[in-house]
Amino acid sequence: MQLPKDATGHSPLASVSIILPVHNAEQWLDECLASVLQQDFEGTMELSVFNDASKDKSMTIIEKWKMKLEDSGISVVIGGHDSPSPRGVGYSKNQAIAQSTGSYLCFLDSDDVMMPQRVRLQHEAAVQHPTSIIGCQVRRDPSDSTERYTRWINQLTSDQLLTQVFTSHGPTVIMPTWFCSRAWFSHVGPFDEGGQGVPEDLLLFYEHLRRGGGVFRVDHKLLLYRYHPYAATHSVLEMTIWTHRVHFLEEQVLPRWKSFTIWNAGKQGRRLYRSLTAASRRKVMAFCDVDENKIRKGFYCHEDSEERPKPKVPILHFQAAQSPFVICVKLDLTGGEFEDNLKSLHLQEGQDFVHFS
Repeated sequence: MQLPKDATGHSPLASVSIILPVHNAEQWLDECLASVLQQDFEGTMELSVFNDASKDKSMTIIEKWKMKLEDSGISVVIGGHDSPSPRGVGYSKNQAIAQSTGSYLCFLDSDDVMMPQRVRLQHEAAVQHPTSIIGCQVRRDPSDSTERYTRWINQLTSDQLLTQVFTSHGPTVIMPTWFCSRAWFSHVGPFDEGGQGVPEDLLLFYEHLRRGGGVFRVDHKLLLYRYHPYAATHSVLEMTIWTHRVHFLEEQVLPRWKSFTIWNAGKQGRRLYRSLTAASRRKVMAFCDVDENKIRKGFYCHEDSEERPKPKVPILHFQAAQSPFVICVKLDLTGGEFEDNLKSLHLQEGQDFVHFS
């Protein structure tokens, strides 16, 4: 794949461009930008900042750091706008990428902090995996926030990075850790620019997978990943993400299965069933569960269905059910009981089951 030229028609000037969208980030920017300065990568590095209508002191802080960074050999490109309202994270990232020149893109959120070896180790991995999104493990701050999610981010196996892409956790390597070649990003991007409420990272990740992209994680904690109420993530409605996830499941998995079982006869399993297209619903041969009360009911009746008679789907004990399964049980919540039950069936993840919770 041919690398794009920069605006002057030359080959890329920097080896790695750090892509930093900024919106009202004065609280975190000093730490974030200090972490750029402290990178031990020996190639050429560039920081590409796009200021999305910040109304605080973000730009003053960026200008202060521009001199420090350039004195140490890191070029700084600054773009932005001062409209009354921000255009959103997707737009800002696209703009920061467009004004940058690096052969590789290292994504950074303004409230996070990179460890000194991040660019070096992810660049090494990206050279080896040119059509992959490279992620890394993270350290959460505060450390006791989102413990299940943090465990999931850090402990997925290399196979699960591709098989667990349908869960509510979203991309199996999280966006603030992404690193990839510019050529590959140009092939799968840009980010959706719908603004607030659009899961632009999830949509780009799905497009990346559709185009046969790989997922690779550097197994070092290379990012301090902050959790706070102002994070852009909180502006995306769960229902929006649910709709995209169901669509991706129906596109990527269900066409290769003649029939399947939904593991969970409770609220989540029934919600998935109701969210499927009529054609996908007809493939559901049963629900399965361990709850004797649900199993005793014998079946689930889809009351809202326009079909006559209304569909009645059997509810079985999981040991009596047939694979493949779409699993709607949240992982890491049952003290290991669910995981043991699943293990007892000797199934292969991705082929015989996928996780959807």
